[in-house]
Amino acid sequence: MAKVEKNFSTMERSSTLFNILEVDGIPLPVLSKEMWNKISNFQARPDDLFLVTYPKSGTTWMQEILDMIKNDGDVEKCKRVNTLERYPFLEVKFPHKEKPDLEIALEMSSPRLIKTHLPSHLIPPSIWKENCKIIYVARNAKDCLVSFYHFHRMASLLPDPQNFEEFYEKFMSGKVLFGSWFDHVKGWWAAKDTHQILYLFYEDIKKNPKHEIHKVLEFLEKTLSDDIINRIVHHTSFDVMKYNPMANQTAVPSYILNHSISKFMRKGMPGDWKNYFTVAQNEEFDKDYQKKMTGSTLTFRTEI
Repeated sequence: MAKVEKNFSTMERSSTLFNILEVDGIPLPVLSKEMWNKISNFQARPDDLFLVTYPKSGTTWMQEILDMIKNDGDVEKCKRVNTLERYPFLEVKFPHKEKPDLEIALEMSSPRLIKTHLPSHLIPPSIWKENCKIIYVARNAKDCLVSFYHFHRMASLLPDPQNFEEFYEKFMSGKVLFGSWFDHVKGWWAAKDTHQILYLFYEDIKKNPKHEIHKVLEFLEKTLSDDIINRIVHHTSFDVMKYNPMANQTAVPSYILNHSISKFMRKGMPGDWKNYFTVAQNEEFDKDYQKKMTGSTLTFRTEI
């Protein structure tokens, strides 16, 4: 049973409050203990597909790929509504929506695609029980940190990151939403040995999207023609998605995501961390990384 430790609010840069619930020491954007109980008791269905990521690891990108696969490469169908409206986030209540995404998920017809940033040990037990298929996307920690920093700058509902140095320290110590990147990627890596999990890497998708899409199709036991797969590769490329209002989050109200501060889709290229890390930070990070990843067979590329 997960230990719900405390519920507190952080004053935002506006008059709004952002609720954080600590569960097993991990800060989650959950409104209340009652809501966490509902999330924990979520009833999965055998044909549910879960897309799991640590924040800023390619969630929107993989959702677009999965939506294109589901709709057999029909671009117009994939532009029906913006990404936040298409598929629910298990643990999130967005202020511009009338109800929590959890309730939206409960009302959906099967087969459902549901997103979550939850670490493996906090996932609703019914997901394991129903042996649901899970696609996990992992991104190298350095680029993830930089992207998460910029997301905090533009997302009015997240705590103000102050500056890169402060956010760097919080990320390193796991004092950010959804906790430690290290624990998250390692937890799901271990879970793949006993569950139906396809574990993908952001950098691999960037380098050879067609190859990785074939892996997804095989995992989902679906066949598509080469023409359709090429269309998916093109439609889900960074350069196309960046200008697609149904994917780049510009359709989300600006009081939630302020694109004048930072774009939701900034660069999407592995290695951007080099523009932010000092030499000292990089050395410190590498030392800490080696320590925390000791014993794991996980390997990441920090550039391609």
